[in-house]
Amino acid sequence: MLPLDPPPILGVIGGSGLYKMDGLTDVQVLDLDTPFGKPSAPIVIGTLEGRRIAFLARHGQGHHLMPSEVPYRANIYALKAIGVQRVVSVNACGSLREDFAPGHIVIPDQLFDFTKDRPRTFFGQGVVAHVSVADPFCPDLSQQLYDAVRAAGGTVHQGGNFITIEGPRFSTRAESHVFRAWGMDIIGMTTSPEAFLAREAELCYAVMAHVTDYDVWHVSEEPVTVEMVIQTLQKNVRLAQEAIRVLARELREERRCDCEHALANALITDPKVVPLQTRRRLALFLDKYWEA
Repeated sequence: MLPLDPPPILGVIGGSGLYKMDGLTDVQVLDLDTPFGKPSAPIVIGTLEGRRIAFLARHGQGHHLMPSEVPYRANIYALKAIGVQRVVSVNACGSLREDFAPGHIVIPDQLFDFTKDRPRTFFGQGVVAHVSVADPFCPDLSQQLYDAVRAAGGTVHQGGNFITIEGPRFSTRAESHVFRAWGMDIIGMTTSPEAFLAREAELCYAVMAHVTDYDVWHVSEEPVTVEMVIQTLQKNVRLAQEAIRVLARELREERRCDCEHALANALITDPKVVPLQTRRRLALFLDKYWEA
């Protein structure tokens, strides 16, 4: 698997409907495999506003993968392998505060991982990396994404604490109240470990979180249902598409952040003791720092 020429300037992970937009041309579909298995779905690549964009359906075609079943490592690996350097995650979230209303967009700047059953690193089996995720979302890409959503006409909030729960069930009222007491602002099921894997892969990563409901803490609102989530998401698909269009047009070529050097001070293992099989599996990440 080699980087494409030219590589996509942006990778978008979200629903399969995102790439069904006017103006997307020269479409190709890549059915890839990785050392961590197959991605959720084939990667769809097309030209938008003169730039190549890669789209990946997180839950698979037809939404058949539960949040805990998503092959997060394969997804991020595949995007990295074809040359993607920036990733925008488009996902649904519940609001844990009054002013983040259904239909609004949040570009979070902090993440709380409350998942339990997911592989959350590429490393192990003979190589250790302690990557820094004090600020888990790329500030530069997040700012550009915020500007794009505003330009697209969305009501968007800059910053927020995003908690990821295991799912697939929604929260109990007690859990929802605890998350609010902890200072969480929005809640979802897929941003962890996706954000952390993107950092290990030295990709810029930002989230366009679509508020679909008030979770279950809001006494004047009905408890969240799948129907409620789908209705709000369908209304926001065009907004998400337009924001991606604007971002594709305005995205700067150069990266003004440290994401591309995330492993520079994270690798602690002596290369001489790494098993050959592990070395080969992680060559996409390690060759930059260790001689091939």
